[in-house]
Amino acid sequence: MEHNKVIFDTDPGVDDAMALLFLHKHPEIELLGITTVFGNATIETTTRNALFLQQSWVIKAPVARGAGVPFNAERSASRPPVHVHGDNGLGNVVLPETIEATPDPRSAHRFIIDMVKANPGEVTLVAVGRMTNLALALRDAPEIAGLVKAVVIMGGAFFVPGNVTPVAEANIIGDPEAADLVMTAPWKVVVVGLDVTHKTVLTRQGLGAMAREGDAAVKLLAEISDFYIGFYSHLVSDGMMVHDSCAAIYVVAPELFTTQSGAIRVVAGGLADGQTIIKPDGRHFPPGAWDGKPSQLACLEVDAEAVLALLHRTLTKQG
Repeated sequence: MEHNKVIFDTDPGVDDAMALLFLHKHPEIELLGITTVFGNATIETTTRNALFLQQSWVIKAPVARGAGVPFNAERSASRPPVHVHGDNGLGNVVLPETIEATPDPRSAHRFIIDMVKANPGEVTLVAVGRMTNLALALRDAPEIAGLVKAVVIMGGAFFVPGNVTPVAEANIIGDPEAADLVMTAPWKVVVVGLDVTHKTVLTRQGLGAMAREGDAAVKLLAEISDFYIGFYSHLVSDGMMVHDSCAAIYVVAPELFTTQSGAIRVVAGGLADGQTIIKPDGRHFPPGAWDGKPSQLACLEVDAEAVLALLHRTLTKQG
């Protein structure tokens, strides 16, 4: 059985909660830490939510609070999408007024640096929010790029429309300068974007089956997800896209995804702000912005049925 040490960089968020529970429950994952970032809610709320889930699900990995504003100081943080994740970021479920769990004293990017240096060549960063914490870690300790096993990102849209603008996905447009720095750093990046996540739809019936078969953690997850399913009614019939879980699942089952290799850049500014563009390996163009950049992987196809089956088995502890 393969052993994967993972730091989960997240902005909980409903689908973030599902991905966290998958990482917590999967036997091939050792969760080293949970780092928070702004995005689906403010940094105060996403950190509160991460601590709530850590406490509720008895997760031993520490939570480290991260960035609350974009990497580029001239950008303002976008308004949290309360229509997607609810006013409290977790589907408006009732949360306790006080949470006993407390965050790690280190900032998220410092936590990432320390853990990567303590486990050279072993840590996979699974980032499912803005890429700000990763960019800050690269800025302060660029040498970690050579020490990280892999970076798996949920974000971007290559050959399908975005979900914020016609070309931009939320995690990327929320901090495109950070995303471009992460994509072009000399480490292995896998981008799991809307090209595949839009094909992975968990129905309300499927979620209900998980809740019936699973433990109290899965029942809480189902409760959290109800609001999110309501939001998706304009796109899918009575279900939700499991965006962030796809990135988590890639870590243990990359064979379920079909990828394209090539240098990846992110547009920062203008009409195409936040667009992710891949220059496929083997294609030749005049000299340009992709020259000398590392080849990364973009996921373009997925075995959605197998992804959902693995998610179900893991969350309900079957198989």
